[in-house]
Amino acid sequence: MEEKGFLATIFDFSFTEFVTTKVIKFLLGLAMVVNVIFTIMFIVGGFSNSTLQGIVFLILSPVIYLILMLFSRIYLELIIVIFRIAENLIKIRENLGSQQSGAAGAPDA
Repeated sequence: MEEKGFLATIFDFSFTEFVTTKVIKFLLGLAMVVNVIFTIMFIVGGFSNSTLQGIVFLILSPVIYLILMLFSRIYLELIIVIFRIAENLIKIRENLGSQQSGAAGAPDA
């Protein structure tokens, strides 16, 4: 099976190839940006309540960011594992199909 281009994969109505495995790196980058924005909003919200709360949130912000990134990474890894399982099952089915068709033409011993 030949590899399709990205745009061809997006508009593939037969769903023979997965887009998710091709955009997962972009999704991780997007998660990084969103988590940075969320962490900055967390700090700003702390300073808007009180200076002490803002300082505490500022000190805790690297830990909060790392926790958010950990959950983002785990979620994306779960998604990619599911898609890789599907891709490997397709390869196994293709290999079994070619072995069965080869065995059907072979004479019995």
